[in-house]
Amino acid sequence: MKPGTLSTALKSGAIWGFIILELIFFSVAGEFLSLSDKAFMDWDNMLLLLKQSAPIGIIAMGMTIVMVNGNIDLSVGATFAIAAIVLLDSMTWPIFAGLGDWVIPVAWLLALVVGTLLGALNGLIVWKTGVDAFIVTLGAMLGYRGIVFMFNGEQPTSHLNWTLVDFAEAELLGLATASWFLLAATLVIWFVMAKTVHGRNAYAIGDNREAAVNAGIRVGPHMMINFAIIGFLAALSAVVFYSESGSVNPNDGQLYELWVITAVVLGGTKITGGAGNVIGTFGGVIAIQLLRKGLGHIGADTSTVNLVIGLILVAVLVLDRQLNMKGKEELKV
Repeated sequence: MKPGTLSTALKSGAIWGFIILELIFFSVAGEFLSLSDKAFMDWDNMLLLLKQSAPIGIIAMGMTIVMVNGNIDLSVGATFAIAAIVLLDSMTWPIFAGLGDWVIPVAWLLALVVGTLLGALNGLIVWKTGVDAFIVTLGAMLGYRGIVFMFNGEQPTSHLNWTLVDFAEAELLGLATASWFLLAATLVIWFVMAKTVHGRNAYAIGDNREAAVNAGIRVGPHMMINFAIIGFLAALSAVVFYSESGSVNPNDGQLYELWVITAVVLGGTKITGGAGNVIGTFGGVIAIQLLRKGLGHIGADTSTVNLVIGLILVAVLVLDRQLNMKGKEELKV
C-alpha cells in the first residue's frame, strides 16, 4: 500500500473511532472508580458538550482553512479577548445611550469588524513582508494581549444585557444558540472549502505555493482573506460566548491556540498545508472537549488535562509525518 493511500485510509475515520474509544474508556473508568452516580454521557450531556465545544469549535473552522493554506495563527486567543472587550464595553458607550436594545447588533458588528481587521492585519503583514505566519502571529499574540491589558489593567470588563442573555441561552429544536452558531460556521466553511474556487485555491497553495503562483493564483491576497476569516470567527466565538457570560477577564482566551490547533490536527489537517477538511475538524473539536470532560469526570486536574492534550498533539504530529513521508512503503517505528 502506498504511503498516501495508507494516510488517507487511516485519517478518513480515525477521529470518529477515537471519539468512540473515549466514550467507552471514560464510561468504564467512571463506573470502576465510582466517582459519580450519573452516566458519563447521556443525551443531555451530549447537547451540553456541543454547546461547550462552540467557542473553540468556531475558531477551529477558521484555523482549518488557514492551515490548509500552509499557515498558522497563534493570535486567535488574544483576538477573542479583544473582541469580547469591544462587545461588552461598546454597549456602555454614551454615543449609543439612546439605542436601547438596538445597541446589541451594533456591539456585535463592532466586535466582528475589529476581529476581522486584526486577522486581516496579520495576513497583510505575512503577504507584504514574506515573514513566516508563525512568527507574525506569535508577535500579534503578544501585541494583541498587551492591548487587552492596556485597556483595563487586570480588571474584568463587564456588562450584562438581559435581552442578550436571553438570546444566548435560548434553545431551538433542543440545541442552544451557541451550538447553532458552531454548526452554521462548520457548514459555511465546509461550503467554502469544498465548493468554491477560493477553497480549491487554498489546497493548491498549501500543497505547492510555487506551483500555485505559476498557475496564476494571487497567493498574497488569498492568504490575507483567510486570516481575515479566522479573525472574524475568533470574534464571532467571543460574541457568542460573552453574550451569555457578560464578563471578560484579561487572561481569557489563553491556550485557545493550543486547543484549536490540536483539534484541527487531530481532525486530519496537515500542519504543513495542502490537506484537511472541516468535518474532520468538527470531530477533532468534539474529541478534545470530550477528553477534557472525561478527564474531569475521573478526577484529573487542569494541569493533567493540559499535559494530556499536549502529548496527544505531539503524537498526532509525529504520526502525520510518518504517514506522509514520500517514497516510504512502511512506517518508521
